[in-house]
Amino acid sequence: MTFLVSSLRSIFVSLLFAGMAIAQTPSSPPSPQASPDYSPSLDVSSMDKSVDPCVDFYKYSCGGWQKRNPIPADQTSWEVYGKLYQDNLQFLRGILEDAAKAQQRDAVTQKVGDYYTACMNEAAINRRGIAAIKPELDAIAALKSVHDLAPLSARLLLETPNANMFSAGSIQDPDSSEQQIAGVSQGGLGLPDRDYYTKDDAKSKETRDRYLQHVQKVFELLGDSSAQAQTEAQDIMRMETALAQASLTRVERRDPYKRKNKMKVADLQALAPNFDWAAFFKAANSPSFDILNVTAPPFFKALNAELAGEPLQNWKNYLRFHIANAYSPYLSQAFVDENFAFYRQYLRGAKEQQPRWKRCVQYVDDDLGEALGQAYVRKAFSPQMKASTVDMVRRIEDAMAQRIQQLDWMSPETKQQALVKLHEMRNKIGYPDKWRDYSSVNVSSTDFISDVRNASLFESHRRFNKIGQPVDHSEWGMTPPTVNAYYNPSMNDINFPAGVLQPPLYDPKMDDAPNYGDTGGTIGHELTHGFDDEGRKYDAHGNLRDWWTNEDAAKFEERTKCVEDQYAKYVVVDDVHINSKLTLGEDVADLGGEILAYIAWKGATAGKDLQPVEELTPDQRFFIGFAQWACENDRPEDARLRALTDPHSPAEYRINGVVVNMPEFSKAFSCKQGQPMVKPADQVCRVW
Repeated sequence: MTFLVSSLRSIFVSLLFAGMAIAQTPSSPPSPQASPDYSPSLDVSSMDKSVDPCVDFYKYSCGGWQKRNPIPADQTSWEVYGKLYQDNLQFLRGILEDAAKAQQRDAVTQKVGDYYTACMNEAAINRRGIAAIKPELDAIAALKSVHDLAPLSARLLLETPNANMFSAGSIQDPDSSEQQIAGVSQGGLGLPDRDYYTKDDAKSKETRDRYLQHVQKVFELLGDSSAQAQTEAQDIMRMETALAQASLTRVERRDPYKRKNKMKVADLQALAPNFDWAAFFKAANSPSFDILNVTAPPFFKALNAELAGEPLQNWKNYLRFHIANAYSPYLSQAFVDENFAFYRQYLRGAKEQQPRWKRCVQYVDDDLGEALGQAYVRKAFSPQMKASTVDMVRRIEDAMAQRIQQLDWMSPETKQQALVKLHEMRNKIGYPDKWRDYSSVNVSSTDFISDVRNASLFESHRRFNKIGQPVDHSEWGMTPPTVNAYYNPSMNDINFPAGVLQPPLYDPKMDDAPNYGDTGGTIGHELTHGFDDEGRKYDAHGNLRDWWTNEDAAKFEERTKCVEDQYAKYVVVDDVHINSKLTLGEDVADLGGEILAYIAWKGATAGKDLQPVEELTPDQRFFIGFAQWACENDRPEDARLRALTDPHSPAEYRINGVVVNMPEFSKAFSCKQGQPMVKPADQVCRVW
């Protein structure tokens, strides 16, 4: 549910199993050193005042920014968040370079510094070549039968989560949210989504052809002949297609009841008898358990059929490819280049590879994020910043309580339950109260692949070891430097890393109007996720439980259908429309969040004499502040990929699609009926 690009291992299983709702875009924050350069006023230069705001408010607010900010060659898109990400990479680079060369280092500094040093030693990585993954390749070669796949699969999953036939770990029990249980979920695909294997349009067919070429190239890099690699690629495509066809769609995965399939291990064994599940969990060093959740039973039924129908050598080749493919970004240059050529250049439109240092900074944040985060928050997130954010969250929660009480379509019974859920919601701001302990992770300054492998083993074991344990409500699913926020329905908490609370997204030097329009809207967005079409199915404690009356549920669905129908009309690229069933939760949260931010802003500034600034009224500044977080330029390739995989609508519709449903916007800009940014009163979508 996010614009996920890199392998953020710390949230990998959460995204697969928990349906975590994440806002805006996962990247990283601006360098704190850059904050003095930000103006206390809105960035008027980002606007295009030649555009009528009542015709295209997004272009009015962001047209100047778009003209001045072409997409850099190493980026797949370019947005306000992306620019902050680059600033932050520079800042984190400084922290890591200091850590790498420091004479006196504590354990945390040693680990992040040595990891970065090993990653930056490109010459050593190139000299080692394919030998870096020889242990995995040898283990695959030694496989004697399909039956023996289970323990090998466990080993490969622990060491390289994205290289296995499926994913596994711990999840919160959907019926008893204070407990962790075991879970397995679909996976095993090399393309970004199952729909790439099933759609019959010309572009999908072209993508499959290009993927075949990529798979063949990886086999050739592993030492296979061209003819052999071509045959092996066809086998991989056939096997992955069978798994894809049995996988839940992204829309289906948004329904937590479809993801809830609790059973005993014996039941899973009966569902997929050709895989030794007891041997798998034993090899994964999993704690003993009685019940697990199987996210997609049809997938495992299909996997069982594939295990019976494909010869052992095909499974060896399947694993060889996926190990090499998963490790490619960390291997020698030929692997790095091929991985870039397919995943970032072809699928997403990037023109150049990112410099080595940028990738290494991201890898440290992925694998040792709370170690790096400790250094980050010391320099980037003051107690005053946290206090002001907590105050804004409180005001927006008060606005939500007010909205719930005023709803004319909801019964008193359901309102009471909604208020209980709202008041039970936990707010996590800035960084964890308890830092993750990486002391068991062995990090060397001379062996990069071992560092990657050890970090993966640490995270995998950490997830498995939670099985049977009480839920740790202090745990975070994002690292402190991340520029993003999320709501976790099974935790019933909203999470705002320090990175998303930095200028210019949240600037203490700015007046309240743009701050509430931007960060206030983000807070409201995450809070609304607790009551969107997916989040509403969880109760105040994070249990999957229906707390709505039938009449209220029907009225809610009628209102969300208004949003779904509106966004379905929007075109992403060429003839590709928004999949509004996929984006519905985010679209509802965008609208609800901005309404809450507006109410909270009005409350925070009540009695104050607010004056125009730069000829913009306070209300206009609120809405422009809202729009300018989303200023963005996209490559068509990336837009197409995101239309298939991203639960967020494109940036322009996340702005224009909201303001057309807010009469407060029309009033602020004196818009008239019949203009594009004005809906007839009887067509305005209102949910919360």
